[in-house]
Amino acid sequence: MTIKQQLITNNSILKTQGIDKFFYQPTEFQVLKKISFDVKKGEFLSMVGKSGSGKSTLLYILSTMDTEYKGELFIDGQLMTGLTKDQLAEIRNQKIGFVFQFHYLLPEFSCLQNVMIPALKLGKLSEKEIEEKAYNKLEILGLKDQALKPASKLSGGQQQRVAIARSLINDPLIIMGDEPTGNLDSKNTNIVFDIFQELTKDFGQTIIAVTHDDDFARKSDRIIEMKDGEIIR
Repeated sequence: MTIKQQLITNNSILKTQGIDKFFYQPTEFQVLKKISFDVKKGEFLSMVGKSGSGKSTLLYILSTMDTEYKGELFIDGQLMTGLTKDQLAEIRNQKIGFVFQFHYLLPEFSCLQNVMIPALKLGKLSEKEIEEKAYNKLEILGLKDQALKPASKLSGGQQQRVAIARSLINDPLIIMGDEPTGNLDSKNTNIVFDIFQELTKDFGQTIIAVTHDDDFARKSDRIIEMKDGEIIR
């Protein structure tokens, strides 16, 4: 590890340096311009901006799903830029949990089975150990008593909480949320926010969330606001 990477490890869970991103169809267009910032361990960060501001494109790069960019991305002190797709997939499985606007649960599977899927895919623990962890994550989310119910039998808010439990199963360094409350009413939005806040305060979980919800963003630890591909505050 280089001195530069050691310094980043000591201070940041995630860091970007001079990220530029271009789209080339139908014509060349720069969607991100010199994006540089860092995220500390246990920080709850919201990214806001109007549609087309570049925030979702940036999240896609931060999650290592998009590798077609200029600049550098570090996660946990390791340079992501230039790694192979297989290397990035392994890092995502180990270090990043995802929560989307839609929960993407398998409706015919139980809540417990849905939560177990990423850990079974990672393959580092026995099925029994994964089941115990899944019960634990559901308990944190207040859903242990719903563990054996089919996901389709839960309310929308409960399903999103199961999706959060699923994102936690591999004990990721970072949870990345793409409009995680965008499909919820105000009551369930507040529940999800409180869960995120508890995860950061009590468990040191780092969360990066793209949101259109100003109230959600205002209550997070820090806001990055984007406009026309740049960070304006």
